[in-house]
Amino acid sequence: MNVVIVGIGLIGGSLARDLRSHYPEISIYGIDASDAHLKEAIELELIDGIASAKELAEADVLYISIPVDAIVHELPKLLDAINDDTLVIDAGSTKSEICRRIINHKRRRNFLASHPIAGTEFSGPSAAISGLFEGKTNIICEVEKTAFKLQERALSIFSRLGMRIRYMNPEAHDKHIAYVSHLSHISSFMLGKTVIEKEKNERDIFDMAGSGFESTVRLAKSSPAMWTPIFEQNKENVVETLDEYIQNLEDFKQKLLDDNFEGIYNEMDNTNKIKAILKGIPQNNKDR
Repeated sequence: MNVVIVGIGLIGGSLARDLRSHYPEISIYGIDASDAHLKEAIELELIDGIASAKELAEADVLYISIPVDAIVHELPKLLDAINDDTLVIDAGSTKSEICRRIINHKRRRNFLASHPIAGTEFSGPSAAISGLFEGKTNIICEVEKTAFKLQERALSIFSRLGMRIRYMNPEAHDKHIAYVSHLSHISSFMLGKTVIEKEKNERDIFDMAGSGFESTVRLAKSSPAMWTPIFEQNKENVVETLDEYIQNLEDFKQKLLDDNFEGIYNEMDNTNKIKAILKGIPQNNKDR
């Protein structure tokens, strides 16, 4: 199998690692805006070399894991460069704008819009890890617009990687992901900002930071180059989630001002149910 990966970072590099373990005869070539990343990816044996027009034209699979604004810009050109039997998959964290961009492209049938819910806060080829996708959910959008034989090829690969598949339309994907991913990153970035600004006057503050703080601000180490375009493309949904989140913070603040600690306890106790929800345990509506 001939594979070209566009963007040899955490997602693209981890994919390369896993594909090599499952497909011993595979050839993997890379494209990246950073020459340093390409050199590092070759040294780490993530890729066999830099993709040329020849590798693109002969690819069985083209996997795109670059910032979503770059996907919107580059996807039509990449579709132009492939053959009629190439499967093109993206890993973008937004889906509506990407799907709209190529709705009338002559090779729309070659494209599978996907979003693997996997990753860490690190970036670059050295961040690539084996087994990143095992047990993770992969959301596929507009599957009916992809040629059936290419759907089968994609599902075979995802199965080998151990991924769970969910189907969703692009608009629903972007709305839901704003709550469970995009809002989490904003919260982490802003908590980090708040503490950094406070630390200017109280330099001992980080000496008191424990594991809870570290885990909460972990996402603040994520790449601004990747996340700014995500917030831009999903602006409407992100603003909606922020409105709701800010209202909850204001309500919590008011309970403090009112010495309503019973209300604070009840809020936290009700929210504790998220532990069971995340484990997939059904919730009884009367207990909510």
